[in-house]
Amino acid sequence: MILNNFLDLSILFCFSFITLFIYRKLARKIGLVDKPNARKQHQGSVPLVGGLSICTALLFYIYFHIGFAPRSIIYSMSVLLLVLVGVIDDKFDISFKVRLAVQVGLSAIMMLAANLKLQFVGDVLSMGSIHLGIFSYFITVIAVVGAINAFNMVDGIDGLLGGLAVVTFGALSIILYLAGAEEFGFLCIVIIVSILPYIMMNLGILGRERKVFMGDAGSMLIGFTVIWFILIATQEEAIQIMRPITALWLIAVPLMDMAAIMYRRIRRGDSPFKPDREHLHHIFQRLGCTPRQTLAIICLIAAGFAGFGIWGEVNQVPEPIMFALFIAAFVAYAVCLSHIWVITSKLRKLFRVESLRTFKKVTR
Repeated sequence: MILNNFLDLSILFCFSFITLFIYRKLARKIGLVDKPNARKQHQGSVPLVGGLSICTALLFYIYFHIGFAPRSIIYSMSVLLLVLVGVIDDKFDISFKVRLAVQVGLSAIMMLAANLKLQFVGDVLSMGSIHLGIFSYFITVIAVVGAINAFNMVDGIDGLLGGLAVVTFGALSIILYLAGAEEFGFLCIVIIVSILPYIMMNLGILGRERKVFMGDAGSMLIGFTVIWFILIATQEEAIQIMRPITALWLIAVPLMDMAAIMYRRIRRGDSPFKPDREHLHHIFQRLGCTPRQTLAIICLIAAGFAGFGIWGEVNQVPEPIMFALFIAAFVAYAVCLSHIWVITSKLRKLFRVESLRTFKKVTR
């Protein structure tokens, strides 16, 4: 069994790598590339094929293991549609309203065809398990759209989206294995292996000339897959694998970052989907961290949140306590973000970031 799994993962890893090279060449021919501008500060045109490669690898695995993944056919059709829209968006930059309509449509497919919806949130208020009733349909749409856009918004520096995806699916696989859902847990590992070749090429490990980006197709795929797996793990009352509150800790960084940023945009009178440079990774870079340092710090923070979630799930820490701690963490994050200019200014002076940068430039 272990040998077969290792062989499957090895084949999948190689297949994902091969598709990346094929799609990369094709992307340059058809213009599916990301060009630098005032907001995107990278060198040269970079193929937007990470999502295409991951989707192809996942569907390749599902095709040869049909029935292994829960509701595999519906899931496959959903991600195909989502990735197609993502590729069109990467190529032609379509309106966010079109993307939002597709995401809402996929939410409906998830609820009606796959019978997956957010029906209860657990005993987070010490009043017994809270069931959503008729509101479950509306809340499920919010959850799906929120998860998709949360992972889309963190895709701001090399390796970050892939790293956070690995943290989330890695933590989810641990919980699933501990709960006895080995096959479901192995599927999370399948996704991680599908993502690893992209991370290597995105970080330029194989050379800067082979660099690729994820694109909206990939970020939406990852966000949708995360919420699909979470709903399966938390909303099947007969075979509930983990509590809903635990899921918040597994996606804490993307979720907190999205919620805080969108709140600030709305307060300014801007569209909540308007791009800016106020995300967590931008903040660390203003503090003087390099992109690689920023990547490591944020992934460690995400791993800390996820690790705490796993600990709370394994030890069955009361849900009201886990929920209260999550809200406290989010409020602390939101307050810091609201006063980020003052905080970063003081920290830069404290650690003399400007003088350090000047020193590095002089000594080069």
